[in-house]
Amino acid sequence: MKRIDYPAKAEWATLLQRPVLEMEQLFDTVRAVIADVRSNGDKAVIAMEEKFDKVSLSSLAVTEDEIVEAESLVDDDLKEAIALAKHNIETFHKSQVTGVDKIETTPGVNCWRKSVAIQKVGLYIPGGMAPLFSTVLMLAIPARIAGCNEIVLCTPPSKDGKVNPAILYAAKVAGVHRIFKAGGIQAIAAMAYGTESVPKVYKIFGPGNQYVMAAKQLVGMRDVAIDMPAGPSEVEVIADETTNPVFAAADLLSQAEHGVDSQVVLVTTSASMLEKIAKEVERQLEALPRKEIAARSLANSKLVLVHDRNEAIELSNVYAPEHLIIETKDYLEVADKVVNAGSVFLGSYSPESAGDYASGTNHTLPTNCYATAYSGVSLDSFIRKITFQELTPAGITAIGPAIEVMASNEQLDGHKNAVTVRLKELNKK
Repeated sequence: MKRIDYPAKAEWATLLQRPVLEMEQLFDTVRAVIADVRSNGDKAVIAMEEKFDKVSLSSLAVTEDEIVEAESLVDDDLKEAIALAKHNIETFHKSQVTGVDKIETTPGVNCWRKSVAIQKVGLYIPGGMAPLFSTVLMLAIPARIAGCNEIVLCTPPSKDGKVNPAILYAAKVAGVHRIFKAGGIQAIAAMAYGTESVPKVYKIFGPGNQYVMAAKQLVGMRDVAIDMPAGPSEVEVIADETTNPVFAAADLLSQAEHGVDSQVVLVTTSASMLEKIAKEVERQLEALPRKEIAARSLANSKLVLVHDRNEAIELSNVYAPEHLIIETKDYLEVADKVVNAGSVFLGSYSPESAGDYASGTNHTLPTNCYATAYSGVSLDSFIRKITFQELTPAGITAIGPAIEVMASNEQLDGHKNAVTVRLKELNKK
């Protein structure tokens, strides 16, 4: 990890750059696959599965027998862990349900807003080296609570044509309706446009490699909504002289092991603590099974020494991390000044892993500085808000003349007339 002591503000933008992902250079490849799937449906997806995932499939749909088999292959300890996580995720996301409140803005003018679920949603779940069954829970549970009519899941199969049992089990307990064996670009295209087997959805959720991200960006330009722009995972830890260096190092490494393009950042007011954490990172790294991945990630990562708490907070808000761990003596006071972050973890006993799995908050979060403008996935991600208004004769009489004046000044006489004819009718009575 690169150490930077007391960087000037003019250097912050360069200092806090993420590993560069040039999506544009992937677009030609991605466009070709999308066009093939759009034209040839299942046939194209099956061909791409053979090409990219090295698996020969006769059909894409996961059968009920496969789901039953998967349940028998998941051990009881994991089932209990999934049950606990499911309970907490449900509890947190159910608390986000809102009612309908009617507001009378003027006597006789009633306005309200109603939440309506997105009818069809698609979830992409990576397989590969780290099959993310936890992401199934994070996406499918709020989709079910929101009331989505069709929850479709795509995930790449292994070379034997099977889907990871934990992914299938999590999909069952979370309420997924249909599951398909498809990964990468072809899965995103199938959900965006529909095939003979895979239904077209209205919004696509889920993480993936750079090809998946590029595919989501392309289909999201005009054909289907996506959850958010995304890049590699990242974490920032704010530390002071009271931080437990073992905990802080473990937190940094927990994110570094995600991928070689992940980034971790330590910001601290204590030079001695910086050195302790740096040494602890090196010590713990040696014991990690994913040591090589984490080590390459650490090459993109920074140890930053700042003058005081206020500078640490300001730098953090500029960085806008996906995950922010505040492990300082006064962590609640620091947290109160956070304005840009995906999800925040407070104190010595709130590791980022808790949010990834079982505390209840959602782990699908904005990366690459998008936390300045985007929220993580929540119940709201799966619903639309429709506004309603009802005007009584007294209501249109009260605001009608103002509408006429405004429409006239915008030279939209049709708009003015829609009010004028009503006011004339009321004046006859």
